[in-house]
Amino acid sequence: MKKARTMSTETDTELSMKDGFSKYADYLNNLNDKRERVVKASRDITMNSKKVIFQVHRMSKQNKEEVLDKAVKDLAAVTDQYLSRLVKELQGTDFWKLRRAYSPGVQEYVEAATLCNFCKTGTLLTLDEMNATLLPLSDPSVEPLQINILDYILGLADLTGELMRLAIGRISEGELDFAEKICSFVREIYRNLTLIAPEMDDSSDMKQKMETMLQSVMKIENACFSVHVRGSEYIPLLGSADTSYPLLGMPDIE
Repeated sequence: MKKARTMSTETDTELSMKDGFSKYADYLNNLNDKRERVVKASRDITMNSKKVIFQVHRMSKQNKEEVLDKAVKDLAAVTDQYLSRLVKELQGTDFWKLRRAYSPGVQEYVEAATLCNFCKTGTLLTLDEMNATLLPLSDPSVEPLQINILDYILGLADLTGELMRLAIGRISEGELDFAEKICSFVREIYRNLTLIAPEMDDSSDMKQKMETMLQSVMKIENACFSVHVRGSEYIPLLGSADTSYPLLGMPDIE
């Protein structure tokens, strides 16, 4: 009788363990499925945000308003069609667990949104302003998905590279004033991020971005300085594919 009771107890324990591990397996399987959907949504956000950035780079003195209006509409489409899908997947959950899956897309979105805003208004789109635009996408009954500070800062770091390309293009079009405005804006971003970067817990990505950002600042400064020193007749040659051209001291910027 004692032996039978022991076997019964062991069987109950085994069933309890099976139930527990079955729940763990279901949780992990659901989390992996969600991660795959989040990665797909992040890729779509990245791809379409890049299209917005490319649209901004088509800007010239003649079509500036038209190009920027199209870029703003395209950005709104990215928000409504792709970012909303990411919000639906993550709202009401512990979305920090999946940050690595969606962070690249969010950073690219931040880059596109802040680039459009600067070209339209000459100011920086803040994190609070950006998150305010995401609130209507979330169900008000659950915790909304908000862009976190880290992804916002990493997106700003990437923004400086696009502004460098934009500044070089504006100089080649003879818009030196606009290029100098970009230079001041990028320099201010870099100055403030140098104060923040050392305080970041996971600063490995940021360290590399800071080095690239400094190169962007120097390229804009050198381009603006060279035009001032050597005269406006050099403007049409800026960005030439001739690697021996001394104005920038580098090949054509891609």
